[in-house]
Amino acid sequence: MGADQKAQDLGLTFPTQEPGYLNLCVQTGNLLITSGHTSDLKGVLGKDVTVEQGYQAARDCIIKVLRSVRQAHGTLDNLRVLKLLGCVYSAGDFTDHHLVINGASDLLHEIYGKEGDGYHARSALGFAALPTGAAVEIEAIFEIK
Repeated sequence: MGADQKAQDLGLTFPTQEPGYLNLCVQTGNLLITSGHTSDLKGVLGKDVTVEQGYQAARDCIIKVLRSVRQAHGTLDNLRVLKLLGCVYSAGDFTDHHLVINGASDLLHEIYGKEGDGYHARSALGFAALPTGAAVEIEAIFEIK
């Protein structure tokens, strides 16, 4: 079963997105590079947002990323996840950014395989603020195989 079917079996939907101010996913050569996609959840990790809520927010972000990738590429098949940048709106003493961004990585592992095309490089960083007060923002790079 391909990644596209796995995503749909997990309940992901892929509505058509209207072009916006910025390109949500651009292709250069055999790479797909996404813009940052923010969570609907607002708030500060380590203050008014829990790690568990942040985990779900990161999952929400990567679903949005996958929608943009699929719209640009036409499918989620024949892709390898290369890199994620996970940004977490966090309190100064918060240190569990990696646990939050696991929400995105875990979903990619489900779809692409943890030891296969879903085994990716990643950074998880804390920020003093994110656009619109979003709790999490994620951008990604995929390779077209």
